[in-house]
Amino acid sequence: MPNRKKVVLATRNQGKVKEFNRLFADAGWEGISLAEFDGVPEVVEDKDTFEGNALKKAIEISTYLNMPALGDDSGLEVDALEGRPGVYSARFAGEDATDEQNWRKLLNELEEVSTEERTARFRCTLALVIPGEEPIIATGACEGVIAREPKGTNGFGYDPVFYVPSMDKMMAELMPEEKNQISHRARAMQQLLAILK
Repeated sequence: MPNRKKVVLATRNQGKVKEFNRLFADAGWEGISLAEFDGVPEVVEDKDTFEGNALKKAIEISTYLNMPALGDDSGLEVDALEGRPGVYSARFAGEDATDEQNWRKLLNELEEVSTEERTARFRCTLALVIPGEEPIIATGACEGVIAREPKGTNGFGYDPVFYVPSMDKMMAELMPEEKNQISHRARAMQQLLAILK
């Protein structure tokens, strides 16, 4: 692709940037991390839905840089916790919590919950804002079960405690190419790319 279209990814999370660029590879787009730009204001994620946050990020960054921007908001919905942590997944254990602090808090809260009732899903909403065009929204989900012990070293976030029955592995045990077939972000991206075509 000599002429890749550039889109700013509304994230400084390098794990997400790598994942997006693997997903973008065939579509003629190249994702650029926010970290490449100086002085871009931090977007406050204060909406109570994934779509609200994704759209807010994409609109603010696209407007500020006058470039196409992709906002994503994703998180974990646990049925036994009535959908929590949801939009608060990244700060479940507190504002500056590490991934491990977040999943440890989750395991503590689920300690008494039976294996059958530990169903959960990762959900992702993508919002693509191209200056002068209507925003495009795409969503994806990946069903799983919250394990009792962490396992695996790939991925980030809750991946070490999220068991994917269809793969018989934890999300953190999957190779990137396996994850990109089944992850919530991959599914949202497939939907987005289908809309773009």
